[in-house]
Amino acid sequence: MTGQSGSDSRIRATGKRRRKPSRRRRATVIAAWSLAGLVVVGGGGLGYAYFQLDGNLKAVDINNALGKNRPHNVDNGSEDILVLGSDSRSGANQQYGADEGGARSDTAMIVHVNKGHKTASVVSIPRDTLVTRPECESDESGADVAGQQRAMFNTAYEVGGPACAVKTVESMSGIRMDHYLEVDFTGFKKLIDKLGGVKITTKQAINDSKSHLNLEPGTHTLDGEQSLGLVRTRKSVGDGSDLGRIQLQQAFIKALMVQAKSVGVLDGTKLYGLADTATKAITTDSDLGSVKKLAGFANGLKGLGADDVHMVTLPVEYDPADPNRVIPQEKAGQQVWTALRHDKPIPASATEKSAGDKGDAGDIVQ
Repeated sequence: MTGQSGSDSRIRATGKRRRKPSRRRRATVIAAWSLAGLVVVGGGGLGYAYFQLDGNLKAVDINNALGKNRPHNVDNGSEDILVLGSDSRSGANQQYGADEGGARSDTAMIVHVNKGHKTASVVSIPRDTLVTRPECESDESGADVAGQQRAMFNTAYEVGGPACAVKTVESMSGIRMDHYLEVDFTGFKKLIDKLGGVKITTKQAINDSKSHLNLEPGTHTLDGEQSLGLVRTRKSVGDGSDLGRIQLQQAFIKALMVQAKSVGVLDGTKLYGLADTATKAITTDSDLGSVKKLAGFANGLKGLGADDVHMVTLPVEYDPADPNRVIPQEKAGQQVWTALRHDKPIPASATEKSAGDKGDAGDIVQ
């Protein structure tokens, strides 16, 4: 998909014009799935505010940064969106830990919206997955950064920002990403609070010292801070790895989608407040770099419910040389990518032997 944003806030995805990582916010990818839909809650009620809200959006010109050497753009009505986050702890995010001097992608999901926009598949990529990272342009200096074998997936964002992350995903999957979305810590919390919280049910207690979340078994309406704690919880889930946390995040997305669907038509003041919060929270590709474009995109997703979305984790296994890392299962991974390329459901056989399906997050939250 091609197009240019007319917003003055657009940023080219090069080291010279993109903000330094120290100013970026660690994104919580969970909010992005429903974020675009929230912008158009209430239908055309935001038309009067398009101009004001446009100034909130930040956009990255992925198409210009990557040029023509990309997978073929299949124009069949389906869409592929890379939803990505960075682990910067600068600015308002400092309370979640020290900024170690660079931003890395903390979590990543490929959202494939099928032709007709009646169903969708979501593929989570563990941040510690060892991949072959292609050559990219430095996000700091604009100089070329050599490709690397057995590089952690999240280093792509560190060395080359959104454009390198997109390039790495396209290299792995052979699928062109139509769009890019990113959400930050602070924006995520505010968005959940504006929604009135998200209802989840815990089957057992969650007590995680790292995410500072303490919940007894039962049904809870989580506010923004608690929701952030849930999607950051890792040590108290499964084997304590990122794979268990991904399952928690996927469960939370389902609950968030249900909550977003229940909002209904709001009065103008509340609607504007929700849209204002949402547009301040995200970075998009330049094709979505205006509220009008974002609203058009979101309108195509409004028919999707939580039951229409199939979520999996990229099939992986623990790296024999380093149990703290995972490596893709080549044949199973190709099943996943082939299904998305052909706009088909991901077969259950693709993930049945994956380490990512052996966690027990589903036994904790529903």
